[in-house]
Amino acid sequence: MNRRPSSLPALALALLATGALTPFAAPALAEAPVAAASTATVPPIPYTLRTLKNGLQVYAVRDTATSNVAVQVWYGVGSVDDPQGRSGFAHLFEHMMFKASRDMPSEYLDRLTEDVGGNNNASTWDDLTNYYEVIPANHVERLLWAEAERMSALKVDEASFKSERDVVKEELRQSYLANPYGRLNLILGEASYTSHPYRRSTIGSIADLDAATIEDVRAFHDTYYRPANAALIVVGNFDQAKLDATIDRYFGEIQNPEATLPRVTAVEPPRTGPKVVLGYGPNVPLPAVAMTFQGPAAASADAAPLRVLDAILSAGEASRLNHDLVYERQIAQSVGSDAPRNRAPGLFMLQIVMAGGKTVEEGSAALLDEVKRVREAQVSAPELARAKNQLLAHALGERETIQGRAFELGMAIRIEGDAARANSDIAALQAVSAADVQRVAVTYLDPERRVEVRYADESARPRTDTKARDAALAPSLSVAVADRPASISAPLPPADLPTAAPAPSASPKSTAPVIAEKTLPNGLRVIVARTGDLPLVTAALAVPVGGAADPANAPGLASMMTGLLPQGTTSRSATQIAEAVEAAGGSLDPATGFDSASVSLTVLADQLGVTLPILADVAEHPAFAGEEIERRRHQALDDLTVSLKSPRGLVGQVAPGAAFGSTGYGHPLGGTVTSIKGFTRAALTQSYGQTFAPKGAVLVMTGGIAPQTGFALAEQAFGGWTGGGAKRGLAKADVAKAHPLKVIAIDLPGSGQAAVTVISATNPRSDPDHYAAVVANDVLGGGFSARLNEEIRIKRGLSYGAGSRLDARRDAGLFTASAQTKNESAAQVADLLLDEVKGLAERPLAASELEPRKAYLVGSHGRAVEQSAGLASEIGSHAILGVPLSDIASHDASIQAVTAQAARAAAPSLTRGGTTLIVAGDARLFLAGLKAKFPALTVIPAASLGAPVGEKAPSGKTKP
Repeated sequence: MNRRPSSLPALALALLATGALTPFAAPALAEAPVAAASTATVPPIPYTLRTLKNGLQVYAVRDTATSNVAVQVWYGVGSVDDPQGRSGFAHLFEHMMFKASRDMPSEYLDRLTEDVGGNNNASTWDDLTNYYEVIPANHVERLLWAEAERMSALKVDEASFKSERDVVKEELRQSYLANPYGRLNLILGEASYTSHPYRRSTIGSIADLDAATIEDVRAFHDTYYRPANAALIVVGNFDQAKLDATIDRYFGEIQNPEATLPRVTAVEPPRTGPKVVLGYGPNVPLPAVAMTFQGPAAASADAAPLRVLDAILSAGEASRLNHDLVYERQIAQSVGSDAPRNRAPGLFMLQIVMAGGKTVEEGSAALLDEVKRVREAQVSAPELARAKNQLLAHALGERETIQGRAFELGMAIRIEGDAARANSDIAALQAVSAADVQRVAVTYLDPERRVEVRYADESARPRTDTKARDAALAPSLSVAVADRPASISAPLPPADLPTAAPAPSASPKSTAPVIAEKTLPNGLRVIVARTGDLPLVTAALAVPVGGAADPANAPGLASMMTGLLPQGTTSRSATQIAEAVEAAGGSLDPATGFDSASVSLTVLADQLGVTLPILADVAEHPAFAGEEIERRRHQALDDLTVSLKSPRGLVGQVAPGAAFGSTGYGHPLGGTVTSIKGFTRAALTQSYGQTFAPKGAVLVMTGGIAPQTGFALAEQAFGGWTGGGAKRGLAKADVAKAHPLKVIAIDLPGSGQAAVTVISATNPRSDPDHYAAVVANDVLGGGFSARLNEEIRIKRGLSYGAGSRLDARRDAGLFTASAQTKNESAAQVADLLLDEVKGLAERPLAASELEPRKAYLVGSHGRAVEQSAGLASEIGSHAILGVPLSDIASHDASIQAVTAQAARAAAPSLTRGGTTLIVAGDARLFLAGLKAKFPALTVIPAASLGAPVGEKAPSGKTKP
């Protein structure tokens, strides 16, 4: 679990559907070319290692191609070390490390990172806790000072402790109670272990969090946060001699406590038979089944074959589980698997969320069939190669950034016990044979040793079942824990540790990627930007027509049409497309926005010549076969069923119409139950014909590719594409006509949390004050240090995170400010959101607040475009919206030029179209408070938003 929402790996099972498209088998067609085995290699991470006299391990990787440095500290303590009766404590303590130390006030780390253009976060795992920052290289000494302070001089007061404990409880509600499948994760851990601490969830329980005290915090720090239990990792642009001297000064004299570090020695006993557990939760839209099998530790020689098996089962559209259960048999809404990545023996997991009308019994039987199949016969050579190339591409993606390289080292150190594994694991994966895969399947995936959890809605619980209904509120589980010393001394800081952060040094500069472009004779605009030498390429084809062009009676048509493009062409079946692309280590991802539609290909660089023609075929010759349409229709309906059981998904269904009315932007981008059921092949074909054409389209290629190579490949693949320009429909959103405040409450009984959102139509991307509005939005809610998060999370502990965003579009933008909170706090959070939005234009904006937010925007933009996919997205967006590409290079200067006066003047434009407040959750817990403030609010039963065609929606809209 993270201190704040993050894109880095989380511990919870990803059982909530992602809406990924699914391939299907079409009749036999012309044989599709299959990518050859990739010759790409993953460059090693060239780290150095020093061990200080106090035991601190220091890893360094110098990279002068960046102007940034990543600083990470990885501690050998995780939720496995939670004390008895204190589940979730390691994670709670992670949050406390961002509070005060001897010389740093609470939240000061944000001043040292966000305020200078960097970022920071942390995460707690079963076996480790890590703290990671990226900052401009001239600030590296300041961060090292701060980490030394946190290691040796933490100082937390009672008020900060209680506030942050409330934040963690909101994180629990958001991740586990508001998520329809969150409780399944809690049940799964408890059922899969009998005594090992892995049995407890990393997030803990409300009861255990309430029982924690500030004395527990101090004892935990003094016990585990010591130099000999830490690894310091620094990756980026630095001078090695200066770095070594700085680390020696700040960390070298930190003393370890004398007491021996307590370690968990418990070993989970082998299972003696199968176990089936029934679990229930509120608002579970589709039943699910999860199976676990006891596996080895991550350092085991069997870990590599199990990772390959995991990829064979669930990595990509052509994976076994997806192809067999989602695509062919259509019994699953989503599927997945996961290989063990624990320091001690962990679990191999399989999971399935059933399709509408399918049962957990069918899901159990289907998973067992797949287990039997992989145990009884070796996987095919193409399957094996495809899985290896997928893993190879993933490893390359991790190495695109300094943060990613540092993270790879940290995982190898803490999970596998050796940093060298970050480099050797790839070779181990490539050496796995089909016989190895079958051997580990036979060894570990024994159906007679499985634990199976069948999960369904509370309404399916038998009346005779009187077990506690909310696992997150239950008392702590009893597990084996480490023996702790009766007392332990705190680690002592160096005597000469400065009492203030040192000043930044001179900043090194990085070189921006060069963007080249040409237009093919058919009108296709081709743009190529090389981002480095890693052999990974992103190719994205985008057209300037999207959901805004949907007919009024067919919302979601463009999204459905674009999603069907990879599902078969006139010469390739969907299965052939998926297999060929994934054999090249790639993925083919359709996406639809209101202003555009796109298909993106990410692939190993030496396979682009084979796969780019497939992207062209998908864009130029889609089949829209009837059976494909029906498969995608059922998948979309199941996805929507899942979405409408979460507070955030409900807001997404209502928000577009509330902000934009009957204009092109005024409907859910993915459609409604009614519209999805009504899509016809004729309508989809017509939508395609008005959308995909070379004139006006843009092909962007980024990554390890030279411009001339890209242009030549584009000419070969797309040169024969013919057709006129796309017929773009305008959204016709008139943001000048502002409406009075509207308030909407969406009632989802049993929801574990409420989503509170303020929305408004705002100015288009072409507005001359765009950058001033961007800065104003960032002051309000663009980062952890922005006003909304400060007021709602940091000061009051009412949410895991509060923020705002500005979605810049062609004809009118969308401004959103939001937070999730316990239902009882919804009215209070609504007040705070509205007050801060209003106050943006009314309250002073000092340079001390403005300059950090501008630095944050500059730093965030730089980190986004250093990755091939991020730069491709940025270039494509500019091209589609008609923004000069030179704007990418001048972005930082445009942000820095915004004055406080300009930002305040632009603030009212964020809500120019009129403000709407939407609160979605269990209305019985917040409606009275909301009515007292907004008597004229509108109440919408959640069930009415998903009423099937031909059935009357319950209650409709009502005004109390």
